[in-house]
Amino acid sequence: MARFNLAPSQEAPVIVRGELGRDRALTSMRWGLVPSWAKDSKIAHRTINARSETAAEKPSFRSAFKRRRCLVPASWFYEWQREAGAKVPYRIQRADHRPLAFAGLWERWTGSAAEPPRVSFTVLTTDANDDVAPLHDRMPCLIEPDDFDRWLTPEVDDGGATARMLAPAPAGLLALDRVSSRLNSVRNEGSGLMAPDTLF
Repeated sequence: MARFNLAPSQEAPVIVRGELGRDRALTSMRWGLVPSWAKDSKIAHRTINARSETAAEKPSFRSAFKRRRCLVPASWFYEWQREAGAKVPYRIQRADHRPLAFAGLWERWTGSAAEPPRVSFTVLTTDANDDVAPLHDRMPCLIEPDDFDRWLTPEVDDGGATARMLAPAPAGLLALDRVSSRLNSVRNEGSGLMAPDTLF
């Protein structure tokens, strides 16, 4: 089922490297990475995103950065701008309307006496490009199709390729359009959220 208002802590489709090493597999994971060493899942609300500049060194992300990378497919993402005291959401998608793939990391947590096991992910972010900068100073790292296998195979990667993949997207790649402020509540869902409020 198509989702228009996916939020942290919810399940989302994620692409990982398959068991044979080269193929890719689509699976479902919870958004908000819980490291394997965590005592509970409370950390997840702080790990929905990871700064690409520091993920390789941060305890919460460094193991996954070296061994467990993923792609998070999406048609678009949202950022908000404050206008006249209100938070106004904008949809950000490719100008050519092709799908996006965010660079991600994933972990398998074995659970605790109070919580069941969980497989979860985080989205890597980088400096905003010129398209996104009017709304926010950060944006997801976008992986191009030619780099999918390279991103999912960190053990054969080199630092130069990683830096290139995690750099801000080229200016002009993305287009922004205003959508409904009903996106501000995770209870709202459906394609109607893509129309600005003035059209209701």
